[in-house]
Amino acid sequence: MTHVLIVGSGPAGLTLAIELARRGVDLRIVERSPRPPGGVRGKGLQPRTLEVFDDLGVIDEILATGAVYPGLRSYIGDEVVWEGRMDELREPSPGVPYPNVIMQPQWRTERILRDRLAELGHRVEYGAEVTGVEQDAEGVTATLATGERVRSAYLVGADGGRSTVRKAAGIGFTGVTHESERMLLADVKARGVDREHWHLWGSLQSRSLHFSLCPLPGTDIFQLVAPYPGHDDLAALVAEHAPHVRIEEIVWRSEYRVNIRLAERFRAGRIFLAGDAAHVHTPAGGQGLNTGVQDAYNLGWKLAIGSEALLETYEDERKAVAEHVLGLSTRLYREGDHRRGDDTNQLDLAYLGSALSVGERGGERLGAYFAEQRGTGFLLLADRAPGFASTAEIVLPPLDGQRGVILVRPDGYIGYHGDESGLSAYLSGFGIAAPLSSAAR
Repeated sequence: MTHVLIVGSGPAGLTLAIELARRGVDLRIVERSPRPPGGVRGKGLQPRTLEVFDDLGVIDEILATGAVYPGLRSYIGDEVVWEGRMDELREPSPGVPYPNVIMQPQWRTERILRDRLAELGHRVEYGAEVTGVEQDAEGVTATLATGERVRSAYLVGADGGRSTVRKAAGIGFTGVTHESERMLLADVKARGVDREHWHLWGSLQSRSLHFSLCPLPGTDIFQLVAPYPGHDDLAALVAEHAPHVRIEEIVWRSEYRVNIRLAERFRAGRIFLAGDAAHVHTPAGGQGLNTGVQDAYNLGWKLAIGSEALLETYEDERKAVAEHVLGLSTRLYREGDHRRGDDTNQLDLAYLGSALSVGERGGERLGAYFAEQRGTGFLLLADRAPGFASTAEIVLPPLDGQRGVILVRPDGYIGYHGDESGLSAYLSGFGIAAPLSSAAR
């Protein structure tokens, strides 16, 4: 019997697997596809996601192989009629070490995460489709297409918008699918355009975009985006609006329908949902992949500790965030607003009002001590170590102007802010024996 079975090996499933593996939790991660998927799909990594990837030990390769978004260049035919940016480039600061969105094709993000998971002793099991899920008071039994029945204490569905796990758990997926609003995504090789700009023909704001070509870092590929249906012949589409550009090869293509949906619950007993299995978004604002990574980052340490009181906070915290992000991405899509900024970088998302957030700053992202946060443990910001502390605890100096003690959760949010006398009760109330070493990898 494995402790956690993860269904789905996209960014959410892989992030969760790494979180559990580095804590020594027994896990399996299964994927219905026979091999890793191709195609760029999601490509924007928000600043908060980059902080998570720093903690997971993959930030160096993410930054080395990715790049900030290029400037936009809009054309009529071969004439440039407008240039600008979708974001304002910023310098790193002590509170925001990764201030800019990084472009990274999803296939490479997943490959980097898989390599990190392999370093921790685990690999994705491909061609292992889950065909049935049953749970009882003691655990969950998943049936694979191979006939194997996998028994686990908990099961996490990170298997996408058409989630088999969500359906098996009887969880509704409310919202809308706009069948008439479709986009075509394609990875292409092209000539006649430079790789220093994101090239557009038509207007994003007026929804009259004919197509765009975005160069992907570390490749010779452009991602082509065009309205669909009506554009099966991509070479002809490009030739019609940009005669000087030639499509030499179509490496991958896929159709995208605008879906705006939220799971009615993120948990049913011992079954949890994360990523697109729990929420699907419009592409505006680049929120979908990033929100899924944050789901996993929230859930991983809670599953590792495993107390019921702690697990109960997952749905409360992440569903509220998903509702907010869905509203944001829907508004940006309807307004034709493709800018990136403070409202999309996910740095201001917080868990205010959560049962796990106690005190004046409870639920806030700490925004400091990033090096010390790497690893699996809690941080305590206090003048001294209270009497309950174990020798493995990490105690750091208080922040300027800090009153009382601050306990920082493993995911970088403040759990407790208050008098030292209340900290032991807080920890025991959530089944947390004592803070763990933040130096653990």
